[in-house]
Amino acid sequence: MTMSRTIRVTVRGAFDNLSAPQQAELVAEQGEHDFLRTEYTPEGYLTYDLPARPFFTFRFAETADESEAGLAAAVVRAEEKAAAWMSVRGYATKNVTSQAVDMSAVPLGKRGRREASTKR
Repeated sequence: MTMSRTIRVTVRGAFDNLSAPQQAELVAEQGEHDFLRTEYTPEGYLTYDLPARPFFTFRFAETADESEAGLAAAVVRAEEKAAAWMSVRGYATKNVTSQAVDMSAVPLGKRGRREASTKR
């Protein structure tokens, strides 16, 4: 049986050559994309602060099998979702990078260890 693991993928980049209407649209919707909120979701959570800087961050919760290929596939899926979201809206991007964290490899903090010990 193959175990799946949770992968958090962060896709970062910059908006490129936004038109005035595109900028106005993004600024109007900025409350839905608050950069102070961090949320990893399967569909991706977009954050930006366009009046301050032209950068964006998508946060995705993906799943992958135990192999390295599974981790790479999770990153590719997240990048494709981010690109599709931007493309549908006509937003050009540049300097896109991704970072993935396998949550099964993150050590538990004090609270996590305490909670894990009470579940035994």
